Amino acid sequence: MTEFSDQYGRIIDYLRISITDRCNLRCRYCMPAEGVENISHDEILSYEEIAEIVAAGADLGIKKIRLTGGEPLVRKGVPDLVRMLNQIAGIEEIAMTTNGILLPQSGAELVKAGLERVNISLDTLQEEKFKKITRFEQYQEVLTGIETALEVGLAPVKINVVVMKGINDDEILDFVNLSKKYNVHVRFIEFMPSGNKKLEQEKRYLGIDKVKEIIKKEEQLLPTEFNTGNGPAYYYQVGDSLGSIGFINAISNHFCSDCNRLRLTATGQLRPCLFSEEEIDLSEALAEGKEAIKNKFIAAVGQKPVGHSLNNETEFLTNMSQIGG
Repeated sequence: MTEFSDQYGRIIDYLRISITDRCNLRCRYCMPAEGVENISHDEILSYEEIAEIVAAGADLGIKKIRLTGGEPLVRKGVPDLVRMLNQIAGIEEIAMTTNGILLPQSGAELVKAGLERVNISLDTLQEEKFKKITRFEQYQEVLTGIETALEVGLAPVKINVVVMKGINDDEILDFVNLSKKYNVHVRFIEFMPSGNKKLEQEKRYLGIDKVKEIIKKEEQLLPTEFNTGNGPAYYYQVGDSLGSIGFINAISNHFCSDCNRLRLTATGQLRPCLFSEEEIDLSEALAEGKEAIKNKFIAAVGQKPVGHSLNNETEFLTNMSQIGG
């Protein structure tokens, strides 16, 4: 199979797919308390349409798939989709980003269908603070979801932590300790603006350099052999920990030069860059067949910018829940 590359020489082999805009939490940095207006079911791609799009992408060189939402597991029948994608020639890896709440019910079936790895979003290890951040009381369910992921053999299990000044920056070392005790890989992520929340971004942003500084006061960041993944995180080990800690600094030191991905929204929009409002509609191409879809992929890759224009003074108008983050 030939490599699929853009005009800047970046190999594009990774497709993130939002399969729903709905979520069973209301995280403050992701969506408003009242949620967002739900897209009607007839506007959302069917599983068959998603598989058709992935098959076209695989012909060009897409090898890795990540299912996102909203919360992907609120949509019924996700193991069926995983099974369909796992049967597509050229697809080498299927992963998921989830809040973990529904993993106990579906984890084993997802693994059987072909899901290999999972990222679980968890921004605090304190139950009351979890309620404040997410506006829900399902902290224990998330912990059970993490346990389930480890038990059913999803590997690696990564914990995504969005670091927010004045909210969870006092828990950075607690998350480091989590990587010592369990075979999980904690990733500290810089708070990114979304949904027209510039003021909150200015108040809550904490750069990765500061996060490292906090850790280094207590721990030594050591090299690690753990480097598996398709994303921008870079990893270290602390002592004889079972897991690792990673850092994603989209704001302070963006990783665009290594970007290998496209995004597909739940409504069938192909997005060349997360931090751009530019999208390519696949609805007509779906009606026309695989070659038309492949042409849209080629167009999307051709429109990938050299880098995003996002910084801690930029407003990003789209809610993360609507494009899969």
